[in-house]
Amino acid sequence: MKLYDMQMAPNPRRVRVFLAEKGIDNVEFVAVDIAKGEHKSDSYKADINRMGQVPTLELDDGSHISESMAICRYFEEIQPDPPLFGGTAKEKAEIEMWSRRVELNILNCVAAGFRHTSDFFKEMEDQVPAWGELNKGKAPERFAWLDGVLADREFVAGDHYSIADITALIGVDFARVIGMKVSDEWPNLSRWHGEMSARPSAKA
Repeated sequence: MKLYDMQMAPNPRRVRVFLAEKGIDNVEFVAVDIAKGEHKSDSYKADINRMGQVPTLELDDGSHISESMAICRYFEEIQPDPPLFGGTAKEKAEIEMWSRRVELNILNCVAAGFRHTSDFFKEMEDQVPAWGELNKGKAPERFAWLDGVLADREFVAGDHYSIADITALIGVDFARVIGMKVSDEWPNLSRWHGEMSARPSAKA
């Protein structure tokens, strides 16, 4: 298997952290240079991902799976332990709920702030700077929201580490691109972030 990857992008990192938590090491990483537009090349879109996106997983039969959560779900199915999407029906539903919440409220907020204001995306994005600035302004209150969520729990979705923690970590770490970082202003978030960052998988 091959994973078409970009080291600095948040969604490929989400898959790498997931693989590290699973202990899956039989995936070849293929670097795709977004700055050079390799993901938008005719050959990449024709052969790998018609949407011109990373990450994309190439299976041994030559087929492809894209979208980071879909890729993670594939690996969850072929290697259920540890269960990062939950075990029981209730756990699965709660983890899905919290993963969706942190993606919408943290990761997507940061991504919009970056994509619509950064020079890096000027040639790749139909930028709406006002939308980017609005999202940048919302980021502190989103961090405060997550701090409140973590006031009475060790992990985002409850008692166990899950894909919800991975998604949240990716979003919180990526916030550096809009000048945001975890501080003592959010003690619960700071505690959680320190613990998640100390996991070996966080370095993936």
